[in-house]
Amino acid sequence: MATKPTLYTLFIQLEPLQIEPPVWRLIRVNSDCTLRKLHHFIQAAFGWHSCHLHEFQDGLNHYTPLDPESTDLQGDAQDDRRIKLTKAFKHVDRVRYTYDFGDSWQHVIALKAQEPSDVSGTWCEVLDGAGACPPEDVGGVPGYLDFLQAIARPDSDQGQEAPAWADGHFDPTLFDCRAANAAVQRICNNLWG
Repeated sequence: MATKPTLYTLFIQLEPLQIEPPVWRLIRVNSDCTLRKLHHFIQAAFGWHSCHLHEFQDGLNHYTPLDPESTDLQGDAQDDRRIKLTKAFKHVDRVRYTYDFGDSWQHVIALKAQEPSDVSGTWCEVLDGAGACPPEDVGGVPGYLDFLQAIARPDSDQGQEAPAWADGHFDPTLFDCRAANAAVQRICNNLWG
């Protein structure tokens, strides 16, 4: 017997206690969503470009894209395409998501609510959020904090060079919920991920 669809409300925060102003997103997603698809939703909601590897961890298990060429390096990792949110959150209410193993961006995903749903298939929406996503390849938390200091001093040499890293302009407080939601909706509508 198939289980009735459920919507999960997830609060996702980037580097809690390390980045000021905080960067977070509140999304609602079908519970039968795979972790791989959740990766794509997170990328779209935050504004990342999905150009690096990622991993989910629930404490004991870790889930990642598996590469048949390097099975010896993946240890006991499980394929994130085969794990649905219902399994990932079965015994925990928090999961860690790491994006870009070089910069090592840590996101904490907290399950805030579950509610019955009439929606089946791929569904996600961004409900709220705050803060701009750091630029790709900025150097993790230390590099991002240096970047923020540089753009705060636009008359300095670093302050004049730093905006180029973020395509010309960067406001760390900027978050556009409509744009983030449109990005995740494109994934839903195109059945991508």
